[in-house]
Amino acid sequence: MRLSSSIIVFSVYVTAAAAAVLVASFAAEAIERFSTHSISKALEEGEFDWVHVSSDGLQVRLSGTAPTEADRFRALSVAGSIVDAHRAIDRMEVQAGAEIAAPRFSVEILRNGDGISLIGLIPTGTNRDQVVTKIEEIADGTHVTDMLESADHPVPEGWESALSFGLDALGSLPRSKISVDADLVAITAISNSAAEREQLEANLLQRVPDGLEVMLDISAPRPVITPFTLRYLINDGVGSFDACSADSQTTIDQILTAARASGLQGDAECVIGLGNPSPKWGSAVAIGVKALAEIGGGSITFSDADVTLVALDTTPQALFDRVAGELETDLPDVFSLHAVLPDPVEIDGTGEGQGPPEFVATRSPEGLIQLRGRLTDERVRSAVESYARARFGMDQVYAATRLDAELPDGWPVRVLAALEALAELNHGSIVVQPDFVEVRGTTGHPEARANISRILSEKLGEAENFGVEVTYEETLDPIAALPTTEECVDGINAVLAETKITFAPGAATIAAGAGRTLDKIADIMRDCQDVKMEIAGHTDSQGREIMNQNLSQGRAEAVLSALMARRVLTSNLEAKGYGESTPIADNDTEEGREANRRIEFTLILPEEEPTEEAESATPTAVANETEATATGTDDEQN
Repeated sequence: MRLSSSIIVFSVYVTAAAAAVLVASFAAEAIERFSTHSISKALEEGEFDWVHVSSDGLQVRLSGTAPTEADRFRALSVAGSIVDAHRAIDRMEVQAGAEIAAPRFSVEILRNGDGISLIGLIPTGTNRDQVVTKIEEIADGTHVTDMLESADHPVPEGWESALSFGLDALGSLPRSKISVDADLVAITAISNSAAEREQLEANLLQRVPDGLEVMLDISAPRPVITPFTLRYLINDGVGSFDACSADSQTTIDQILTAARASGLQGDAECVIGLGNPSPKWGSAVAIGVKALAEIGGGSITFSDADVTLVALDTTPQALFDRVAGELETDLPDVFSLHAVLPDPVEIDGTGEGQGPPEFVATRSPEGLIQLRGRLTDERVRSAVESYARARFGMDQVYAATRLDAELPDGWPVRVLAALEALAELNHGSIVVQPDFVEVRGTTGHPEARANISRILSEKLGEAENFGVEVTYEETLDPIAALPTTEECVDGINAVLAETKITFAPGAATIAAGAGRTLDKIADIMRDCQDVKMEIAGHTDSQGREIMNQNLSQGRAEAVLSALMARRVLTSNLEAKGYGESTPIADNDTEEGREANRRIEFTLILPEEEPTEEAESATPTAVANETEATATGTDDEQN
């Protein structure tokens, strides 16, 4: 009986234990499913879609590849917020980091009147010292601010040619900002005129290396014209401008239409600028030109809003009065008219004649200034002579004036204004009378007539009866007279034909006696800084070929350095040694070897332009080197 009871009890315990195990198993599975689901949902909401969640009993395994270590840590933190941290087993990996990318190399260069500043990052493979030396050469004594940094990464393809072009452009642009990248050079600059802008753009675009993108933004700002001046004359039915200012092309068209209707022949140039006193400037000028034609000739001058009509001294009084009255009525309100019917003008030109009192000044082609005629008193004479010496040079002025206390009011102002006008001439004369000022001469400044008219119209006020007979000669123009590329090389050729460059035997040291020749070449090259030339070194065939090659390269570089020492801008010069490879004479004779030992200056033409005919016609300046007789090795003979 007891045994039966014990069996029953044991069976009950076994059944209970089995039930407990079964319940625990179901509970553990429920916990695993809940944990996995909850963690997966939380990670999904946190956009950790790269995490894979699995369970092993009460433990939760997190696997997958995290983009970064921070992402791995955040995913583990999300899981730890749902289950105990010790139950979250980290099986996650972190994606391998990408290699550090090379930095973007670039240089910003700013140039103005105060100097040059450069900032940026360049590769260590770029010769920094060479870049700074070239910048200092371009700066020509002004301050250079160097804020360049360098990084040890490979030099990008195209970087060196882009930087070289940027520095080359900098030499031509005194006011500019140049941004250099490996595949792009952006240039922002200011030119003095539209013509200069076009020339700069053409020159720069010709020199762009293959594969380099260039962005040019060269502006030619409108000048501020003060006073805003226009002067139109009619003589014998033919019209001409001494000065023409306008605020737009539309205004120019309006002015020229009126001028052509009144006798203007051929083309005329008007300067577009700022400073016009009224939006009706063009209309006012057209009305004035028409009135001048109606009275048959003379001049009309607009100086800001002041208008002076000077008729011919033969104009009938009644006609003059009618036209002047109508013009005063027709001009826009802002303009005021001063009309003059002059007495006949007699020019004696000596300052000593029996006609009206005169002051005369002349300027010779050599720059000598002579002052003659009448001045009011000693104080005025001292002021006039001091002004002339300050303007033209202390030793350039000869004064032989006399005093006349009866001269009209405003005489000193008329004399000083005329002397200021004389400064616009290379040579010529001025004659000052009470009612007339005449300026005659020759100039190399294309804007001289307009400048003289502007000076006299501003300084003379209502007494603006003056004449300007000024001729422009291109040979006197310092810009137009600059030599062409061929003339540059021909000039060097003439110097070298007269005196040869010499070197020490077997060395790249320039002999002391060649200094004068290099000075002359440097003088020529200051007007030829935009001309690309190669300085080529050549030897004869004596000695080893590699030694001759090195010697010729050293000699070409020595000439380049000598020109740089003479403050010649050498950015457009290249030194290259050719050794014995290009003889021009027989190396079997002493005379032939002497001819083959030479330095050549040769034009570098743009790659797209040279042809076989052009290359054969390239001007070359040759210097046959005079060598001292040496008894050493064959290399010394080279």
